[in-house]
Amino acid sequence: MTVVLAQGESVTIGKGEAGSAARVRMGLGWDAVKHKGLRPGLQALTGVDLDASCLLFDADHHLVDTVWPRQLVSKDGAVTHTGDNTTGAGDGDDESIIVDLATLSPRVTALVFTVSADSSHAFSRVANAYCRLVDEHDDSEIVRYELSEHGGHDAQIMVKLARAADGWQATAIGQAAKGNTYHDLLPEILKHL
Repeated sequence: MTVVLAQGESVTIGKGEAGSAARVRMGLGWDAVKHKGLRPGLQALTGVDLDASCLLFDADHHLVDTVWPRQLVSKDGAVTHTGDNTTGAGDGDDESIIVDLATLSPRVTALVFTVSADSSHAFSRVANAYCRLVDEHDDSEIVRYELSEHGGHDAQIMVKLARAADGWQATAIGQAAKGNTYHDLLPEILKHL
């Protein structure tokens, strides 16, 4: 059963209703806003390039590793980005990051998932955006967060996964931000650790 989170809400992934997933996939989906008057063939040319990133932190809030379109696999091999979608075209998840929670380094206490737009685009051109966590074992959706905020920002800090006593706690952050890569977002991300 999917838990739909509002901004600031949390759910524990582990014991209890949200399941006990050992491997999760963060799926990011979006569509480009349809422009009136354009032929369907030209709609594909108006796509928006969003990039999903996963930042791995230790207990002292130091950045341990990153996974994003320019580094597809974490140093320990537990986190993998499946590749860059530059338009948002197609159904379902447009970009995915798979996390093997069972093999993740014990040093990592929190993972923060972000999305940033290519430098020439902003979230005013994005529609139907969402972030979801899926159990890789049975492909069931565990948690979903709808990105409803539109505007001139070009990034969002989406979801945090933090180690908890009985599993992992997923918290919807959903904060609009400015920045084209995770480097630009670090000062804002640190406020949520």
